[in-house]
Amino acid sequence: MSKTKQSTTAFVQKPSVLATGFALTLMMAQSAYAQQPAAAAKKDEKVDKIEVTGTRIPPPNLEGASPVTVIDAAAIKVDGLVQVENLLNNLPQVFAAQGSNISNGATGTATVNLRGLGTARTLVLVNGRRLPPGSPRIWAADLNQIPAALVKRVEILTGGASSVYGSDAVAGVVNFIMNDKFEGVQIDLNQSGYNHEQGNSVSSIVAGRAATNPAQFKVPGDKSFDGKIFDMSLTLGSSFDGGRGHAVAFLGYQKADALLQSERDYSACALGSNAAGFVCGGSGTNATGNFIPLSGGLGSFTIADSNGTTRAFNGALDQYNYGPLNFFQRPAERHTFSTFAHYDINDKARVYTEFNFHDDRSVAQIAPSGIFGQIATVSFDNPLLTASSRAALGLTAAGQTRDVLILRRNVEGGPRQDDIRHTSYRGVAGIKGELVKNWDYDLYAQRGEVIYQSTYKNEFSVERTLRALDVVRDPTTGAAVCRSATNGTDASCVPFNLWRLGGITPDQLAYIQGQGFQRGFTSQSIVGVSLSSDLGYMGWKLPGAKNGVGVAFGAERRSDQLELDTDRSFETGDLAGQGGPTIDVGGKVKVKEIFAEARVPILEGQPMADYLNLSASVRRSDYNTGVTTDTWGLGLEYAPVKDYRFRGSVSRAVRAPNVVELFAAQGLGLYDNDADPCAGATPLRSLADCQRTGVTAAQYGNIIDNPAGQYNALFGGNPNLKPEKADTFTLGLVATPFKNFSATLDYFKVEVDDVVGTVAPTITLQQCLDTGSPTFCSLITRDQIGSLWALTTARIVSTNQNIASLKTEGYDIGANYSMKLDGGWGGLNFNMTGTYMTKSEVEPLKGLGKYDCVGLYGPNCGTPTPEWRHKFRATWNTPWNLDLSLTWRYFDAVLLDRTSSNPLLRGTVNSVDRELAQQNYIDLSAAYNINKMFTVRAGINNITDRDPPLSAQVGAGFGNGNTYPQVYDAVGRRIFVNFTAKF
Repeated sequence: MSKTKQSTTAFVQKPSVLATGFALTLMMAQSAYAQQPAAAAKKDEKVDKIEVTGTRIPPPNLEGASPVTVIDAAAIKVDGLVQVENLLNNLPQVFAAQGSNISNGATGTATVNLRGLGTARTLVLVNGRRLPPGSPRIWAADLNQIPAALVKRVEILTGGASSVYGSDAVAGVVNFIMNDKFEGVQIDLNQSGYNHEQGNSVSSIVAGRAATNPAQFKVPGDKSFDGKIFDMSLTLGSSFDGGRGHAVAFLGYQKADALLQSERDYSACALGSNAAGFVCGGSGTNATGNFIPLSGGLGSFTIADSNGTTRAFNGALDQYNYGPLNFFQRPAERHTFSTFAHYDINDKARVYTEFNFHDDRSVAQIAPSGIFGQIATVSFDNPLLTASSRAALGLTAAGQTRDVLILRRNVEGGPRQDDIRHTSYRGVAGIKGELVKNWDYDLYAQRGEVIYQSTYKNEFSVERTLRALDVVRDPTTGAAVCRSATNGTDASCVPFNLWRLGGITPDQLAYIQGQGFQRGFTSQSIVGVSLSSDLGYMGWKLPGAKNGVGVAFGAERRSDQLELDTDRSFETGDLAGQGGPTIDVGGKVKVKEIFAEARVPILEGQPMADYLNLSASVRRSDYNTGVTTDTWGLGLEYAPVKDYRFRGSVSRAVRAPNVVELFAAQGLGLYDNDADPCAGATPLRSLADCQRTGVTAAQYGNIIDNPAGQYNALFGGNPNLKPEKADTFTLGLVATPFKNFSATLDYFKVEVDDVVGTVAPTITLQQCLDTGSPTFCSLITRDQIGSLWALTTARIVSTNQNIASLKTEGYDIGANYSMKLDGGWGGLNFNMTGTYMTKSEVEPLKGLGKYDCVGLYGPNCGTPTPEWRHKFRATWNTPWNLDLSLTWRYFDAVLLDRTSSNPLLRGTVNSVDRELAQQNYIDLSAAYNINKMFTVRAGINNITDRDPPLSAQVGAGFGNGNTYPQVYDAVGRRIFVNFTAKF
């Protein structure tokens, strides 16, 4: 298979180039967009123009036609969160994505998913400019690059913004505004961890299994303080040269401890379910082996003792409990460095630069690797076989052989660990000011790069395993040796003795175990220029308006590049626990864009028209892939009186396919399903139905199913993809009916067509069984034993296509109220933001039909989509330098998607999986100003130590530990303390 990639030499040289750029960056005066509200200024003092997320034209009323949610630094500190993804996940508009609580399938990054439309459709900005792609494994921006302590506020614009910011802003924009005007010296120290009392009903199930299998099942005790995270930072800022320049520098360090699933009773076993309730399930690839002879009518067996005695394999008792060894919180260590500065050359020109660096290393740990269904030819003459094993294999005479399917967990070698490291550099340099009177310019260049390294440890080599299982007797010494050693194929081969418990030795593991290496980078280069003006000075002002027509236009050129290099073990699929090969990928996409915006005040200060404004934006993008796109947006704001303002917007947004979607090589991966309906002694579907999927009459009723519910699929890229198109619509009301109170109500609708995705293998299989359509049945290949998982020849094709459509619809509600208490008791502040979802519709394949995921979770809908979700906070600003806050976070209940009557979703439901109950979390925090220099904050999140809702159906989406840890508070009561010193 051909690969598009750069040479290794070019890759190695990258860091030195970036180091040079870093040195040059520090030599320049540095700054960012001035997006803070302007303070009162003295006469002749220069005041920065204010910019609002969603437009390049500073609007006179500091707001725009599209709804923007703002989180300020004070709110960030109240939450006590130092990991940016958790801060955003607390918002009703944000759905779970990659984060520190994901272990199986972790990329080592943290991402944001607005409206549940996917991380690739959410654009992340820093001071109004793009954050580069996060990793060669996932294109979405990595929030770990953002230093939380330096964030001044976060502005979240939902709805399409492609005409302003370009591709990817389909669901909206998350703009991190950094504190680049900081003055003084500030030290922040943070310590947090979890306190948890066990007592979930699952503990009795685990205890029941522990009675017969104490090695794999243990009920943990209460935890006083675990999963600790320590964070510290230093911020320095000062003006210089009489106020003409300003510089800020930031240094940060964070260390997170590992937290295993074994440390919580509800995750101490991998849950399965049946009609009676939860059971401790697991994998058929177990600790003592699962041996399945493929002929002779023999049943599966396992090894019972150190003498090699065999017994029948018992699925209920012998399954491997893989859950406890998975991380609930990945250990990580992170270093961050950022600088911002600007210098006014004169009244017409300001030079500015930014530089951001982060180095993050994290380890994702899951259960041990092993032999995951390899077919080995075993001979009667194998000297390691015991008499019991020969009898179980039906081997009765010298020279006889038997093909046997082997599943055996590498419990001797320890868990699999993916040691992941990301190192990023981002630099911005530019000049802005007044070109001519009333015409402002901004010319800048930006370069970002993320260097990725991964070492995957404690894997099994498929090739070496087969050699180590093919054992003969040395004709000279009589010792057991590998056949490959005697014939010269592999002199280093060591026989693998899995035919008796305790038979595996360190030298055997040293031969069979291996590790895989991946490395690569993503890079993004942008050059842009813009001009803006208020044309009122030229008389371009409507008769009923006080302000003139505002315009902005410009051009950008962006280049996105990705490269991933994998070693032979990954590329050939030789690592048994990877589910298939990981193949090199590389490519570059370039785009040239021009854009324009206009803001037209129509009426101002008129009867029943305090403010009426029309805004418009347009962008044309020309990609080197041969694709040209046009995006646009229209907005209208109308305030009949000052206290009530209506706003609405409509836009066409696009998302061009990224490098991964276009150029990823095709290779095998795994998908989850309850069962193969054509497997087992009594298949769920008829012979005729199963024959449509490739089952023969001889195989029917004899196909071995995968007890872990994982099956093979072929995934990969497609260079012929088209851009996604989205139509977005918002309509809202902003009201301030009385003093100190404001409320917002916004309706949103986003429809995305030509969605890049894959036909879910479960849908392909179901459609083939139900209809026999060649379109679906041709995508299914069963292996020689009829399974969809045992051998690498088994697969369901699921490569990228423009196949789907998405639609989301609902209402955002916000309210703020403050009041002063009588008698000198300080004041109270109340804040609430909530989202009511009315639609989250998916059409997985055009013409197939649609299903709505509102109020659902599960194999097809993935992450829970609650109908209603809110965050309410009340703060008491006491007269004693003490602020007390109470926060109420609420999630509606969600049902398993199989409960739906929609034929694309409905299926078998066990009552214990039917619902994830509503969740109420109460958080308390306090901040005490010791004096002007020192502040102490402390808090408890999830003060009642509420356990997360559990299900055996969380494999899809971002499930981990029998729940969704990036959605719910998964590991208990969180305690945090913060100390800030400012000089």
